Amino acid sequence: MGSMTLKGQGPGPLPPLLEQYVALRDAYPEYLLLFQVGDFYEAFGEDAERLARALNLTLTHKTAKDFTTPMAGIPVRSVDVYLERLLQQGFRVAIADQMELAEEADKLVRREVTQLLTPGTLLRENLLKPEANYLAALATGDGYGLALLDVSTGEFRGALLYSKSALYDELFRYRPAEVLLAPELYQQTSFREEFQRRFLVMLSEGFDDEIGQKALEAQFGSLPPGLEPPALRRAAGAALAYALRVEKRLPQVRGFVRYDPNAYMQLSETTLRALEVFEPSAVGERDPERTLLGVLNLTRTAPGRRRLLSWLRHPLLDEAPLQSRLDAVEALVRDGVLRGAVRRALHRMHDLERLAARLMAGRASARDLSALERSLGLLPELRQLLVGFPPLQHLAERLPDLEAVREKIASALVSDPPLKLTEGGLIQEGYDPVLDELRHRAEEGRAYIAQLEATERERTGIGNLKVGYNAVFGYYLEVTRPHYPLVPGEWRALQTLKDRMRFSTPELKEQERQILQAETEAVKREHAVFLELRAEVAQVAQEVRQAAEVLAELDVYAALAEAAVAYGYTRPRFSSQGELLIRAGRHPVVERHNTFIPNDLELGPGRRLLILTGPNMAGKSTYLRQTALIALMAQIGSFVPAESVTLPLFDRIFTRIGASDDITGGRSTFMVEMEELAAILQQATRKSLVLLDEIGRGTSTYDGLALAWAACEYLHDTVGAYTLFATHYFELTALPSRLSAARNAHVAAREEADGLVFYHQVLPGPASKSYGLEVARLAGLPSALLERAKSVLDGLLAQHNSPSKDLLDELLQLDLSQTTPLEALVFLQRLQARLLGRLETAKP
Repeated sequence: MGSMTLKGQGPGPLPPLLEQYVALRDAYPEYLLLFQVGDFYEAFGEDAERLARALNLTLTHKTAKDFTTPMAGIPVRSVDVYLERLLQQGFRVAIADQMELAEEADKLVRREVTQLLTPGTLLRENLLKPEANYLAALATGDGYGLALLDVSTGEFRGALLYSKSALYDELFRYRPAEVLLAPELYQQTSFREEFQRRFLVMLSEGFDDEIGQKALEAQFGSLPPGLEPPALRRAAGAALAYALRVEKRLPQVRGFVRYDPNAYMQLSETTLRALEVFEPSAVGERDPERTLLGVLNLTRTAPGRRRLLSWLRHPLLDEAPLQSRLDAVEALVRDGVLRGAVRRALHRMHDLERLAARLMAGRASARDLSALERSLGLLPELRQLLVGFPPLQHLAERLPDLEAVREKIASALVSDPPLKLTEGGLIQEGYDPVLDELRHRAEEGRAYIAQLEATERERTGIGNLKVGYNAVFGYYLEVTRPHYPLVPGEWRALQTLKDRMRFSTPELKEQERQILQAETEAVKREHAVFLELRAEVAQVAQEVRQAAEVLAELDVYAALAEAAVAYGYTRPRFSSQGELLIRAGRHPVVERHNTFIPNDLELGPGRRLLILTGPNMAGKSTYLRQTALIALMAQIGSFVPAESVTLPLFDRIFTRIGASDDITGGRSTFMVEMEELAAILQQATRKSLVLLDEIGRGTSTYDGLALAWAACEYLHDTVGAYTLFATHYFELTALPSRLSAARNAHVAAREEADGLVFYHQVLPGPASKSYGLEVARLAGLPSALLERAKSVLDGLLAQHNSPSKDLLDELLQLDLSQTTPLEALVFLQRLQARLLGRLETAKP
């Protein structure tokens, strides 16, 4: 790419400052350059206009040597606030810092790009959220290769997926901050546009397979296991190469983990949205507490939060590890004292996972090491708490012994070190003899100068003589006007003020020189000592990461135990016989915000299909969702909201709850519904849990009824999945008489004097009616409209029911073998006349 021009106007060449800006911008053409000029980061030309639009800044102009260009800037002291907003909008940002003081510069201050920031490659702690911050890369080949890299922790993983829907499901689970697409995907306009509709993340084309391959080889020496599939290898190489362009070195990325999504319970994007696992589904709703994650996330550490998210992404399929998790949770449920002590200790723990990554990357600050020292000091306490509790003993045994490292840091660093490493004041007295000697020399010099004031007063007779210091003149002797005649001749005047003068002496300047030399050498020595300390601590970074993993697991156990006690959850049990028994089950999210009526559910090998009827607003959808959430919670190792629960281990949970048009994709509500139903019928197994709500409502009544009926039969006869089918088609309540494993249930409601009352109780048998008009009355529809609707409904019901039982009985009793053609014709004519009469009477 050629050199960029700078938007502006003027007859002459660019001023030196703007030439420097353009040269740096040319080096990073894909980035928005923030260029330090004193106390501000400035942007010029088109970049200034982009910056002003993005941050709603006032656009000004820079004028120098007859050249004018747009200019916008942000204060250095508050840059992080603005950087966060820019990154959220999908900007890549290059920060060019001043590398020398203006007074030390030879004409133009030297500037260099010191940081490259993109949404998916952040290492700056104050720009990171507690959740993992993934850079994703996608490629094709023998499937879709998906690589996920979090440079803030060093996590590097990926999967090979065989359908676009599976790819989208996985991306929804991991929520990357930035996505790189291989050229063959980026150049597919339809794919790119569909992707951007689904995921509001920064998207870019970022692939060079050769560079990616070289990045993998340079990082790991040889190709890590799991990267044999070409699509996955291309994706992993692209993610690593992109991150290395930003960070140069990634020693915290130690390996690659290939995982198989099919090794866990499958939860599609549709299911996760419908169940509100990670985000609320209501339009405009932002409250994280209205999600399953929000209810369960009582963790006390950032690694614990990330671990809980990981468990929710991939519930387990095997009972043994689930029982191990449940044992640990139960131990902490039963012992409130232990649980409280563990949670108090964890609350003081810093993010050891990211601290370990910064140690490996050589980016840990003095404050990072101080935080590490405080955190490591909690390990013996936590280890002692866990000893003697068999379900937790294995955690105590896995905690590394890092006491020697903690003592090393404690003996080296002051308790509250400064933010910058070059300011000095980091290392304690007595840690480094060379540093102590330099400090002692500087202190002796300052003591000499402090004594000089008294010595010179006595020698000269100037009683109010003072020794002072400023950044311009250094140390000086200050004398007021009445004492000018007493000033010795060897003193050299430095500055004349209104009523006083300032002087220097050779002796004073020599002492100053020695003090400044000692202080400068002390700061340099202190920096070198800190770097040695950091390098030594970095040798145990892997052990620190191990401690983080153990404590994250403990944090999740303690959080789930705290939720179980606070919300009245019970330990689930798993059935190898396939029973699904829930006593007094509740919706974990809804009950946190509303009065809740618990309900039972009983399914099993001989009772796999539940037809649920009842009026809208009575709670059918909530009943479906709470069943799925109870199963999901059980399979991450959590206690569940019920009096008792026995469950099979489900391989998948499918939902078709609610519907909406895909307007931009050109798909109607009905099309979306049918596509999702098709996916369920194709993928569900006998070990799946299927929740269907109002299937068929997006088309005509008879089409919808036919589809709903056939779907029930297919799920019962062919798939055999555990199915809860909520419907407004009362005709479906006839299915249990035809399907051996089907049962009816309804959500109770009753018309009373004040209107329709919802009991929110699920009872056996079908509902008596739909109460549609009563629900409409509750919604506030006009009385006249409701009266007319009742009249039309009565007519329609009369038509629907017009072939009454007496006519059918008469027809069935006719013996056709003993009836002549004429008798049959007379009978048919009489029957037709009676039907026409009834239809005329039934017209609304």
